Formats: sequence, C-alpha cells, structure tokens
Amino acid sequence: MTDPSLVDVESLDQHPDSLASEEAEPTGRAKGRVITREMVLMLTVPPILIAAIFGGFVWWRQTAKLDIVEQNQLNWAVLFQSHWHQVFPSWNPLDWHKPFPSWNPSSWYDGPLLQGLIWEHILLTVVSAIIVVLIAVPLGIMLTRRGLNVLAPLVVGVANGGQAAPSVGLIVLLFLWLQGGFWTAVIALSLYGILPVLRNTIVGIQSVDPTLVEAGRGLGMTNRMTLFKIELPLSIPVIMAGVRTSLVLIAGTASLACFIDAGGLGEILQTGISLFKFSLMVTGAVLIACLALFIEWLGRVLELVTRPKGI
Repeated sequence: MTDPSLVDVESLDQHPDSLASEEAEPTGRAKGRVITREMVLMLTVPPILIAAIFGGFVWWRQTAKLDIVEQNQLNWAVLFQSHWHQVFPSWNPLDWHKPFPSWNPSSWYDGPLLQGLIWEHILLTVVSAIIVVLIAVPLGIMLTRRGLNVLAPLVVGVANGGQAAPSVGLIVLLFLWLQGGFWTAVIALSLYGILPVLRNTIVGIQSVDPTLVEAGRGLGMTNRMTLFKIELPLSIPVIMAGVRTSLVLIAGTASLACFIDAGGLGEILQTGISLFKFSLMVTGAVLIACLALFIEWLGRVLELVTRPKGI
C-alpha cells in the first residue's frame, strides 16, 4: 500500500501550479473590503427610514390646512422648481469675469426662503466639518508622536471642556466677542465638534499593534512611512467613526445658529415657536432630523469607501 504522503508529494511535483492556485485564492479574497451584515443593515436601513419620515411629512404638508403665512413659508413649488440662476443670482458661475461677491457664503444665496435656509444649514455643517477634520486629525497625529504624547491628556481635557459647555452658551459667548454672522457660527460649531475626531484619532493610532510598527521599521521604513502606510490605514475606521459623530453633532447644533443671524433651518423652528405655528415647528424639526440622519449615512458610506482593503 502506498504512503499517502508520498502520493501528495508526487502529485505536487507533477502539478506545481495547483499549489500556487490554492495559495493565491485566499490572498485574492483578502484584497477585498470586509463587509459584515451589520454594515449592510446600517447602509440600507437609514435611507429607507429617512424616505419614510420625509414621505410622511410631505403627505402631511399636502393634506394640512395652512394659513397664508404658513403657505408662504412652506412653498413647495418654489422649493423644487427653482433654477440655478434663480437660486444663486448673486453668485452665477457663468459670470466668472465679475468680482467675487463676498467671503460670506450665506450671502451668495438670494432665492426663496425655505430653500435658502436649507442651503445655509448645509453650508454651516459642511464648512464646520471640513475645519474640524483639518484641525483635529493633524493635531491628533501630533499628540501620538514621541515627545508630544504627554500633552494628549491636557489637550483632550480642554476639548472635553469645550463640548461640555452648553452649545447655545458657546454660540452666544462667541457672538458677544466676535459679533454675529456665518463665520462666528462656524467657529462655534467647529469648537463643539472637534472632540470626537481628536479623541478617535488619538485612540485609533494608539490602538495599532506595536509589533506591526516595529516590523515596518525593521523593513527600513521611516517614521513618516510607518505613519502613512501602517498606522493611519489601520486607524481609519476609528477616525471615521469620530467624524460621523462630529457631523451629527454639528448638523443638530447648527439649528442654533439662527440666534446670531447665521441662518439655518433653526429659523423655521424659531418662527414657529414665536408665532405658535405648529406646522412650522414640525417642518423645522423634521427637516433638521432628516438632514442629520442623511449626513450620518453619508459618513458611513465615506467610512466604507476609505476603509483599507482587507479590514
């Protein structure tokens, strides 16, 4: 009777490509991104939920009896049928030869009220989020480097204090110092949303297995190479989780920017509370909630796109 081990060796000698194909198959699978059932649910359920909430709101808007003030505030035809030159007459890309209108993005809009408030709210959220990422991620990286890591608890503590303060108090405090307007609200929102990104950047980089970093250095990598090729790719999921949290915080807190003349969907909510108009309160609350949920879903999509393959 033939020894099975000898048969295996002989067959491998006769067909060496079979072993290579068997080894290459798992490697090929590892190159793709790991998508779990939880990820699929979190990417499919929020859009359905947002569509259901917004659909119910549209049905209510179409069947509700509104007075003339409410109809003017919630003009659907103006919202969905406006063209670019009607919405942004003060900043038309076709008039590129004219002087730049203003460094205040909220002044670029000169169209209908509801559409303008949505535009202002999105602008406040996007600009503040970009500033948060540009400040918090590099700062978090610096605080994980040798020599500066001793300052990490102090900086995180200051950021904790900034977020622990009431958001409306922070906005009003900056208003008393810098006056009102778009950029004052952006500064307040950026300070309020910097903590999640900063903390997750520090935690994500510190949680990378040190043996992987040492292995990279053993291969001749410099500190910069190990940062960009090992530490940051492995910490991106944690960092993006902080970015998502910050986006939701900023989108919700931006509704308070109306108190310092920075616009946003909070104006509809404030008007409804002042005039005791239930329809305006519902409109402001639903639009802010849908926008925050949609931004959180976009953050999840961005997290999946930026996640390194094999993780």
